[in-house]
Amino acid sequence: MTDLVPWPSMGSFRDALDDLVLGGSCVGCARPGRLLCPRCRLALPTIAQPRWPTPTPPGLAPPFAAADYDGTTRAMVLGLKERRMLALARPLSSLLATALVAALVEVEGPVVLVPVPSRVSSVRQRGHDPTHTITRLAARSLAADGLDVVVARMLHLRPGVLDQAGLDARGRSVNLHGSMACHSAALRALAVRRSRARLVVCDDVLTTGATVREAQRALEAVGLQVRAIAVVAATRKRRPGVATQTHSESSGVRLSPSTATH
Repeated sequence: MTDLVPWPSMGSFRDALDDLVLGGSCVGCARPGRLLCPRCRLALPTIAQPRWPTPTPPGLAPPFAAADYDGTTRAMVLGLKERRMLALARPLSSLLATALVAALVEVEGPVVLVPVPSRVSSVRQRGHDPTHTITRLAARSLAADGLDVVVARMLHLRPGVLDQAGLDARGRSVNLHGSMACHSAALRALAVRRSRARLVVCDDVLTTGATVREAQRALEAVGLQVRAIAVVAATRKRRPGVATQTHSESSGVRLSPSTATH
């Protein structure tokens, strides 16, 4: 009896076409084809957890993350942020939406998602604003499920903020303190459209919490209430003597000195 060989799936054809035309491969497993293959996408987390940084910045709103900042998730963040792999924005936004679902469990009423601002020079160099993009896509997904969610660019960075890479928790806090302010026009628009809204600060990666805590401070300084923090991923607690991956949050990404840099 002759064995029957199954026809390749449409996904396999698409992967082969993408590899032929674009020369792409999965950032998770290096399989030729799409930037995130179906198997790696299915392996992404579907439940978020509270992820408090250690030490925790005083007064930080409850932070929720969908994944650890390693493996496939880290490769996705780097790919979108530093290599302009725009196709990764949607799966990253799905992870952020997962974190938002957990963050909004006890939040009632309209919600405004506030993305952490990036430095103007970083946005100009990259040609896009990854944090705003994934926040916008996550909001669209949640709105499709019936939630009253919008995105507002409420914050901007003042000049003089240094790259966070290589700074410890205290250094990051000092560098960022007072670095963000609320746009007066955005504040007026919010007062008209969402006067009773609850705010959630959104970012891609939570490291020390200094960036999101500064965003929270700037919003609360003008009388707004921040109910939670939602991020795609959070770095694991560091152990002495073990090389770890670091992330400069809103201003870029780096690896530890003992590993190759991007």
